[in-house]
Amino acid sequence: MRILVAGGLGALGKAVAAELAARGMQVAIVDMAPAEAGAASVVQGGVDLADEASVTKAYSEVTANLGGLDAVVNVAGGFIWEPVDGGSIDSWDRMYRMNLRTAAVSARAAIPHLLANGGGSIVNVGAAAANAAGMGMAPYAASKAGVKALTESLADELRGRGVRVNAILPTIIDTPANRRDMPDADRSGWVTPSGAARAIALLISADAACITGASIVLSLPG
Repeated sequence: MRILVAGGLGALGKAVAAELAARGMQVAIVDMAPAEAGAASVVQGGVDLADEASVTKAYSEVTANLGGLDAVVNVAGGFIWEPVDGGSIDSWDRMYRMNLRTAAVSARAAIPHLLANGGGSIVNVGAAAANAAGMGMAPYAASKAGVKALTESLADELRGRGVRVNAILPTIIDTPANRRDMPDADRSGWVTPSGAARAIALLISADAACITGASIVLSLPG
């Protein structure tokens, strides 16, 4: 299988690329960060994943390099904790652009290649906070609720065209950035990047051929 990981140079993205490569898949990464060597056979860095023209061009080049496209995983995103009262309204735009717009742009760019291949799979990375947002989570959770809605609507749109669309909704992923931001937190229940990567691999695989439109909460290390 030929898989494109959007945002594959972050902590979760690298784990996803490594997991898929270990399963014998061809992996390509497109990311805003500078390109670096890793588990992927093709890496395009310096691509603004919120810019449709840039992403469309990059996906066409990657697909030509891979000889087709079977799935895309939308990992790109960001987090901010900020109360509404006293926070910045610009944070809402930032979270929308990083989390929801990137997923929508990536899906739109990937769909023609998946359809040309006869079908495939899209997996989005949402967040459990989309279902229950605590204090300070509103801008982030709203954007991730948008990812969940995108997943459900796009799955229905593509249901009869051979493309499945699903999402994972992790609680807190055990990344260096989250450890740095929450140094005193109890990490015993945090989802490991490798655990999330295995869940993504399952949703891409033929074992999940009957699943579309699902948003699966991940709440154990895995």
